[in-house]
Amino acid sequence: MAALALILVFSCQKKKDPPVNPDLGEAYYPTTIGRYIVYDVDSIIFNEFTYDSTFYKYQIKEKIEEAYTDAQGKPALKMARYIKKYSAAKSYTAMPWVIKCVWQVNVTAKDVQVVEENVRFVKLIFPVKQSSIWNGNAWNTNEEWDYIYSYVDIQESINSISFPKTLCVTQKSFRTLISDQYYIEKYAKDVGLVYREIDDLNFDEVVPLTTPILSVAKKKGTIYKSTVNTYGYE
Repeated sequence: MAALALILVFSCQKKKDPPVNPDLGEAYYPTTIGRYIVYDVDSIIFNEFTYDSTFYKYQIKEKIEEAYTDAQGKPALKMARYIKKYSAAKSYTAMPWVIKCVWQVNVTAKDVQVVEENVRFVKLIFPVKQSSIWNGNAWNTNEEWDYIYSYVDIQESINSISFPKTLCVTQKSFRTLISDQYYIEKYAKDVGLVYREIDDLNFDEVVPLTTPILSVAKKKGTIYKSTVNTYGYE
């Protein structure tokens, strides 16, 4: 009787059904028309001959403005990019947005592709999973470029804005005695890209790996940071 009762208990337990719509991470790149993000951008260009530095400061606004069918017959999004150049004499709020360029976005069941200056990059892949690796140059003619999810679904504060869930894509992280290449992008769930950093430098001297980049005297290349300022829909 005890054995029969045990069988009945197990037979009455319901199996857990898998989720009908598993979360693949698509919310890390919202595609709603009207979504926009404003970024504060700071960059430094180091002259390859004199090593002098030139600073650039501006704001960029990226806005998804319309959906359309691209030349390959695939669903696409128009992402317009506007700019406001920094002025010590005038605040950003007193300046009009000026169109800078237009990028194309293709979001599929497998990935997010962004055409930047006529070069298509695979920015994200689905499902979003820590340590997943993919070729960011899969849809262009450049050599293979491995991207990796360094972390996913992590709470993070960026520019004093708290995001419950973020992920980080490390595109390059390679420091040698004569160069430094560090490319990362961070995305927030239900928002999109919230941070981008690029260090692409070469040194005309041998530099210990522990030396801070800005302390290197003979360097050439670029340091670029783009940080979320505001976001929303309009």
